[in-house]
Amino acid sequence: MVTIYIEPTQKTNEMLYLVRAAVESEIAQLELALKMALRRLSPFEQKYGVSSLHFITTMVAEDLEGSDDEYVCWAGEYKLMERLQEKLNKLKEINYRDTSVFHSN
Repeated sequence: MVTIYIEPTQKTNEMLYLVRAAVESEIAQLELALKMALRRLSPFEQKYGVSSLHFITTMVAEDLEGSDDEYVCWAGEYKLMERLQEKLNKLKEINYRDTSVFHSN
């Protein structure tokens, strides 16, 4: 888990809101991109009757009708999906804190 601290200023609440809004916007974009990547994986999974995880861990290009081209497309989509999921998970772990609660006036 990651915590983002905002140093107290006159605009602490505004900055905290902007940072949170930027992260939430990025999360929404990543969720959409992930959904699209999963849609692109689905035809491969249906065609061969295996999950993308099974494909990436056990299959080789020679196992596919489309050989190298199809393998590269499927593997590329799978790797993209993994990177998107990893980024999404990291952003969803962020906590936000206003450090002014730690300073006494």
